[in-house]
Amino acid sequence: MPHFSIEYSANLDDAVDISEVCEIVRRAAVETGIFPVGGIRVRAIACKHYAIADGRNDYGFLAMLLRLGEGRDLTARKKAGEHIFRTLSAYLDPVFTGSKFALSFDMQINDKETSWKRNNIHDALKAEAVHG
Repeated sequence: MPHFSIEYSANLDDAVDISEVCEIVRRAAVETGIFPVGGIRVRAIACKHYAIADGRNDYGFLAMLLRLGEGRDLTARKKAGEHIFRTLSAYLDPVFTGSKFALSFDMQINDKETSWKRNNIHDALKAEAVHG
């Protein structure tokens, strides 16, 4: 269950391909090797209404939250998080160069006792790998 939720200031729509941001995050998550591919979800939501810093409307932000299940130690989480953040940050370098911009990434571990899921994607991927 690695679920990435991205909120971003709508003024980024003209400067960034948000679909590509989602794909970059998904690919980087796979590259870490610690997340089951069938559980990865990346979603992005444009924030039409926002206020940043001193209120100028030319500032932008992208805030990403990763919700994941228990079971990965701190070292593995940090290494994965650093890889994902570094990859996303590099993609967004032109935004940093061309504007005032804030990027953040936080991880949240969901308590397995209060987290319910139903997913048949894992089984589909396993069957596809076996049968081609």
